Amino acid sequence: MFDKFSERHIGVSNEKDLKAMLDVIGVKSVDELISQVIPQSIRLRKPLALPAEGMSEYEFAAHIRELADHNQPYRSFIGMGYYPSAVPAVVTRNVFENPAWYTSYTPYQAEISQGRLEALLNFQTAVISLTGMEIGNCSLLDEGTAAAEAMAMMFSLRSRDAVREGRNQLFVDRNIFPQTLDVLLTRSEPFGIELIVDEYDEYEFTGREFGAIVQYPAADGRVRDYSDFTAAAHAKGALVTVAADLLSLALLKAPGEWGADIAVGSAQRLGTPMGFGGPAAGYMTTREAFKRNMPGRIIGVSVDRLGNKALRMALQMREQHIKRERATSNICTASALMASMTGFYCVYNGPEGLRRAAETAHLAAATVARALEAMDYRLASKEFFDTLEVEAEAAVVQSLALEQGINFYYPSEGRVRMSFDEVTTAAEIETVVSIFAAAKGKKAKAVKAVTESCVPTALRRQSPYLQEPVFNAYRSESALMRYIKKLELRDISLANSMISLGSCTMKLNAAALMQPLSLAGFQNMHPFAPADQAKGYMDLIAGLEQDLATITGFAACSLQPNSGAAGEYTGLMVIRAYHQSRGQGYRNVVLIPASAHGTNPASAAMAGMKIVTVACDERGNIDVADLEAKAKEHSSELCGLMVTYPSTHGVFESRIREIVDAVHDAGGQVYMDGANMNAQVGLTNPGYIGADVCHLNLHKTFAMPHGGGGPGVGPICVAEHLRAFLPSHPVVATGGDEGITAVASAPWGSALLFPITYGYIKMLGADGLRKATEMAIVNANYMSAALAAEYRTYYSGETGRVGHEMILDLTSFKKDYNIDCGDIAHRLMDYGFHAPTLSFPVHETLMVEPTESEPKEEMDRFIEALVQIKRECEAAAGQADNVVANAPHTARELAGAWGHPYSRDEAVFPLAWIGEAKFFPYVSKIDNGYGDRNLCCRNCE
Repeated sequence: MFDKFSERHIGVSNEKDLKAMLDVIGVKSVDELISQVIPQSIRLRKPLALPAEGMSEYEFAAHIRELADHNQPYRSFIGMGYYPSAVPAVVTRNVFENPAWYTSYTPYQAEISQGRLEALLNFQTAVISLTGMEIGNCSLLDEGTAAAEAMAMMFSLRSRDAVREGRNQLFVDRNIFPQTLDVLLTRSEPFGIELIVDEYDEYEFTGREFGAIVQYPAADGRVRDYSDFTAAAHAKGALVTVAADLLSLALLKAPGEWGADIAVGSAQRLGTPMGFGGPAAGYMTTREAFKRNMPGRIIGVSVDRLGNKALRMALQMREQHIKRERATSNICTASALMASMTGFYCVYNGPEGLRRAAETAHLAAATVARALEAMDYRLASKEFFDTLEVEAEAAVVQSLALEQGINFYYPSEGRVRMSFDEVTTAAEIETVVSIFAAAKGKKAKAVKAVTESCVPTALRRQSPYLQEPVFNAYRSESALMRYIKKLELRDISLANSMISLGSCTMKLNAAALMQPLSLAGFQNMHPFAPADQAKGYMDLIAGLEQDLATITGFAACSLQPNSGAAGEYTGLMVIRAYHQSRGQGYRNVVLIPASAHGTNPASAAMAGMKIVTVACDERGNIDVADLEAKAKEHSSELCGLMVTYPSTHGVFESRIREIVDAVHDAGGQVYMDGANMNAQVGLTNPGYIGADVCHLNLHKTFAMPHGGGGPGVGPICVAEHLRAFLPSHPVVATGGDEGITAVASAPWGSALLFPITYGYIKMLGADGLRKATEMAIVNANYMSAALAAEYRTYYSGETGRVGHEMILDLTSFKKDYNIDCGDIAHRLMDYGFHAPTLSFPVHETLMVEPTESEPKEEMDRFIEALVQIKRECEAAAGQADNVVANAPHTARELAGAWGHPYSRDEAVFPLAWIGEAKFFPYVSKIDNGYGDRNLCCRNCE
């Protein structure tokens, strides 16, 4: 009987299978293989300082419930970008808690991602409709980083004359959320952007500005008409971004209608929980003219090989990280799962439901406002949507509110701010009014509900929204449940089969780790709630930070970065702050190997660094002589090195310590990219190797799900000398004593996800963590050896072994068979598999990472599929109409006329076991060019 979590998590669970795999590899034991893979000089001498044995699933369930119970989710009227939301149970049950939705990967393989692509298209359509814009992306990370992306986008859109004139000022209205301003401060400095923070209605544009950012409604709740301000900005050649509350746009005039150029914000209050700050989908919409400057992913409509409608990620050049050092954004992970939930929330509620929710929030605020004015309280504004700011003794009000289990926001000693929402009840309104009455020593009078709007007539929405059929067809739970299931069945996820994406580590997201996310004690906490109400979260965060620091060999950890690329950027900004503290702010050169993932140079560019590329040798290793020469050449200005270990080629380079020493000797710091940390945990670590900072992809190594393209979490761990510079936050104390300004809107980023990684570590324990790493390496070497007769492994270490992943060489297939890497990726869909990573880091290759979670039977099926596909390629040589080039094949095509030289069975049942659980792609090969030439980013059906 299994009684250890490691035996459930690790796929190869019996000695017979393990011995058979070791025989194929050609070693007698796991220890022998590990000694051939990882240089002895960097092997840890002691086990990790964690409990050796992990908790059982039952023990962890009790422990995590206890932590959740230590949180006190008081009724929150704090607002400030985070609101209680009526998350539909049908969406929670069928999407948020459904592995078919949360374990899928970013929809790069569009033919087997049609369901989540439609869900994301619905999200895009909703935010475009609500904001009155023409094009939108399918989510960003949060409101603060979305505003920062808009800032960078406006900066890159400057005319040649504006660039020549040195236009570098961004106006930011004073009345925006403080966390958004803080993120703007962080992101602006490396670009040389000067923030002018002032009152929008008093400011006069000088011609030095390239853009402006305002909040709608403003942070203190005021609904303000920005049309004259926007016209004045445009007259001086400046663009205008608005951070807009999506729910308010059901009642307020759309930003696109009063002249805004870009709209950004958070979709949290449309169908996702607060979760102590995240994750929630950020959004961005803009004008069609700016479509090629928009960061992040855009879902577009195209057609497939058979002429059927098909969805895909459009405008591939919009993936800013591909531009490397020319990038203006490093977006890689977004918040696709949360965007899908928001899309379904809009589908379920439709325009009338959104208006009903908006009116509930607005009229609650209006009712309280009238009652407060009747008690002679002064309001900051009589024109508002859902938020009131009141002159009152904050300490008195807070004491009375806490007695009632209520949280308000207190911007100063003499002001109280409160935000109402779609779940506000009449009883809660009575309680709020009674608190303010008691603060004046009065007894509250009966509250009379207000029914008239407090939105200025000129700013009331007249235009329709959410008119598309999808938002007007699914009102019953049965209908929505079946719509969600219909889309689910069009996708491949880990619920179907292995996803062997190299570098992406698509391992098991265990149910025991995911269950705690549904606990009310975690879901319903506001990130700005008093710390004594969040003891469960604070204990969890402290424990997780300590465990991650121990695993990485470092002194401290920040959980604030809410994606892997954000972690890269944060690590570099911490290094930058360290150099500045020593009077060496001029150190701005970063060495980056030619093999590095594109987000590395993109992150460095965003941090204001000059990138110097280091060559790789013929074995794929860093050319140490070239690195040493460049470190010495740039020693007076060297900031550091960005290095992935094991390398992007899946190999543990034996000279890593020489590389680290060369950088340190030249005065630089070493940033280690944690993308391949799954090959290190328990066997070596960045601190022991000698690095100074690393980021971790918790959605890779530490078992958080990928969620169809996000959420991700990218914390950084640092050595003692960098601890002081960990990111801070303007509302909640966190980070180091000299911490950089915030890199995300919430103090601890996407905190709702932390129980996943916390539980992964607690249930595996030190022994299980080490075993998971060992088996990830065993599985990769098994597949490499098993495929050796058919596919050459492009790179291997000095002993002929790979790390936790390998690159299969397909570079001759085009010449030999007139079939390329993309064709094979599509053919794998007919076998029921998602393709490995294509053409990265070497063109026309497959990078395969099986992870430790896959059983031998699944790996054998994948191996058999690749071998059979090679046979098909050989048979197809010289034939244009062949089974590989035409892949994937749909059920619709199978049932129709058949004119191919191969049979229907050969097309869809090439191996006997496929018939046991056949997955049919919903569409055939998609015409990418058609989709870009006829760009459509809305669900108009």
